[in-house]
Amino acid sequence: MMKNLFLFCMIMVSVMISAQPFILKSIGEAKEFRLTLYYGAQGKGAFVQYSGKKEIIPLQVKSFTVDDSGRNDGQPDIEYYVWNEIIGGKITGVYTFEMMHHTASNITYTRGKDNRIFKMEMIEDEKKYDGSSKYLLHNAVLTFNHFYNNHFTIAYPDGKKTAIELSAPDKPSFTRQSIIEDYNFDGYDDIAFSVPDEGMGVYRTFEIYLYNPGSRRFEKLKEPDYFRSSCSCLCDVTVEKDKKLLTTGCRGGARWHEDTYRFNKKGTLEWISTKENTDE
Repeated sequence: MMKNLFLFCMIMVSVMISAQPFILKSIGEAKEFRLTLYYGAQGKGAFVQYSGKKEIIPLQVKSFTVDDSGRNDGQPDIEYYVWNEIIGGKITGVYTFEMMHHTASNITYTRGKDNRIFKMEMIEDEKKYDGSSKYLLHNAVLTFNHFYNNHFTIAYPDGKKTAIELSAPDKPSFTRQSIIEDYNFDGYDDIAFSVPDEGMGVYRTFEIYLYNPGSRRFEKLKEPDYFRSSCSCLCDVTVEKDKKLLTTGCRGGARWHEDTYRFNKKGTLEWISTKENTDE
């Protein structure tokens, strides 16, 4: 299972890198327009910002699918995204987007008021991608960097901002992974960041920020009591939605360790069980 988990993490890193902001421009229009598309894994946290405009437009995932039929022939997966454009709480348009091997194609915007279809294409950025990224989650803009710094800022819709320093890995070269997921099973997506562990980099350590719908703020998940756990960290965290459980995984020697947790009524993580797997 741990080998499968490691493979999953590698796939997620690939997805994360491809989900960098993309600059798009219209094709065949008398007056060209440009926009920047931001989104996370599986299309979550998406929004667009048109060139010359301060306003951002939220995008709601309508569908996300992956065509992996070419894997046996060594071909990359094709990711298909469809987003609803949301303005004033109403659907005002639809964006479609395909991604294969970090290249976007078949990009369209269908305007809701007249169903006119605008075609777009990706603009190759002459500058090297610096790792900067943004998500829009619960009307808050989350800004962070995948590669070069540990700054994480949250700009809330009421105008207030929170600045956070994420944990810095000890490796000079790393990739910060970002995941949008409902980690505490309350129906609201949260944000997590992970970096390679301080040893051999065989697993990843997580920082999770839970969205509190009451305060409308993101709050860092308090780590559980590790007294009975095999792993003394939030590492390789995965979600079991059907059972409302979180599992963590780490490696010690030739053994993989997996701990399972459940949120109690107070909203804190409680250890449930531990199991070990030996490398074959």
